[in-house]
Amino acid sequence: MRALELPAKFCEEMKRILGEEYEEYLASMEEPRRYGLRINTAKISVEEFEAIAPFPLTKIPYVDNGYYYDGSIQPAKHPYYFAGLYYLQDPSAMTPASRLPVEKGDRVLDLCAAPGGKATELAAKLGGTGLLVANDISSKRAKALLKNIELFGVENSFVVTEYPQKLQEHFTGFFDKILIDAPCSGEGMFRKEPSMIKAWEQNGPEFYAKLQEDILSQALPLLKPGGMLLYSTCTFSPLEDEGSVAKMLAMDENLELVPMEGYKGFVQGRPELIGSGEEALRQCVRIFPHKLEGEGHFLALLHKKGEEAETPEPVPVSRGGLKGEEKKLFEEFARNVNRVFEPGRLECKNGMVYYMPEGLQGLRGLRFLRSGLFLGEVKKNRFEPSQSFAMALKRGEYKNCLNLSVEDERVIRYLKGETLSLQGGELQSRDGWHLVCVDGFPLGWGKKTKAVLKNKYHSGWRLM
Repeated sequence: MRALELPAKFCEEMKRILGEEYEEYLASMEEPRRYGLRINTAKISVEEFEAIAPFPLTKIPYVDNGYYYDGSIQPAKHPYYFAGLYYLQDPSAMTPASRLPVEKGDRVLDLCAAPGGKATELAAKLGGTGLLVANDISSKRAKALLKNIELFGVENSFVVTEYPQKLQEHFTGFFDKILIDAPCSGEGMFRKEPSMIKAWEQNGPEFYAKLQEDILSQALPLLKPGGMLLYSTCTFSPLEDEGSVAKMLAMDENLELVPMEGYKGFVQGRPELIGSGEEALRQCVRIFPHKLEGEGHFLALLHKKGEEAETPEPVPVSRGGLKGEEKKLFEEFARNVNRVFEPGRLECKNGMVYYMPEGLQGLRGLRFLRSGLFLGEVKKNRFEPSQSFAMALKRGEYKNCLNLSVEDERVIRYLKGETLSLQGGELQSRDGWHLVCVDGFPLGWGKKTKAVLKNKYHSGWRLM
């Protein structure tokens, strides 16, 4: 994109921010963008993925599980993508989730989570423990979030579509960690999505700074004493960056900025850009495209001072596990599943069976798309497992498995929804449900009848 296409008002502000580096920034805008993918460490280690990587990768130096790839490659069409082994994401946009110090067992909130790039990384850090509440006010955008949560095999999530103020009714002082990648004017997206320029001209930094203030004032009460909050944007505007952080510090005297893991290309915050003498704002981090290979980002890590109190429990809703026919049919299917389900966490709603995450015993009055792991559906005389159940399993966790090599042409045929012919030793397994894998990583379900496998791959996920 040519620099002349950038709004004059924006260019003047960038000159003020960058000074002598402004021309370097303009030059970077005319260079091709860099593409990134992030390994799903909940399914595969970085070392294991490097050993099987189907295309050339270059390490992103400031994100442990991030890589650059050539933009001419189509990694979203490779079977490993459908197995949930990686997420496609701008390199600098990987930084916020990488800098929030999530620990096993934490209760974590991603407040503006769609489409799921940061939520899936937070889930990988939790490793199936604790609770991830992934929220986005847009139910349409939240559908993309839910798909990515399911694709990554996340089973301890609660996918919500609510305003932060509504969350206060259930989650005040509840979360150990919160990530707020706030709606912003998107100045760091101009090269990647030139359409953002027109949107910027319609609603610029002033509009979004006010929106951010509203969101932050409603979200801060959700953080427990001793907890940590990561605020980020993909814009360069001091009004939305240092300005919003300064407002947070004024809203809650217990909040303090803390250092985060740095990198030589990171730039510290600039309090003088908002006319502030608050030196703590230099703990913020700015990422510019002429400094690092990415589109740009802003980050601030905050700690809430105070003695860590025991996290309040949500009000439980009595469910009592599965009963009657639904219990019988699920247990019949689960005999082939090599994992233990706690009976009290199983729930059936209108024939749909869910496995609820620990620490979330049911919440009324909230709009949500998914609570816990959707296991499948109870139908007449049978239980049909879901796509999300398949993605949450590991190869050894289901008795009957059709494991195909990535070189096997049947993998692509399966992802397109076609019936597969079985051969050799594959014919020896019993008829019925099979977990279909590629190189040991689940893709979905199929149902074997003699020498064929009827395709049960989710129709909405098929390779087109």
